[in-house]
Amino acid sequence: MEQRHDSPRPSLVISCDTCTMRATDACDDCLVTALVDAPEGAVVFDLEEERAVRLLVRKGMVPTIRHHAAG
Repeated sequence: MEQRHDSPRPSLVISCDTCTMRATDACDDCLVTALVDAPEGAVVFDLEEERAVRLLVRKGMVPTIRHHAAG
């Protein structure tokens, strides 16, 4: 999970291209897979969206954020 600081408000970027768990069993229960329904993709959340996603995760309504950025 990386934080982008080049925009006026920080955003959370979860990308298959940078994930160390890419092409593993973790993809089957990944938030990105659940949201974009694609084997590879990226999702960018602004701060408010990130808070909403984390609330949904805590309530068990979406998969946990399991992204680990390479590098």
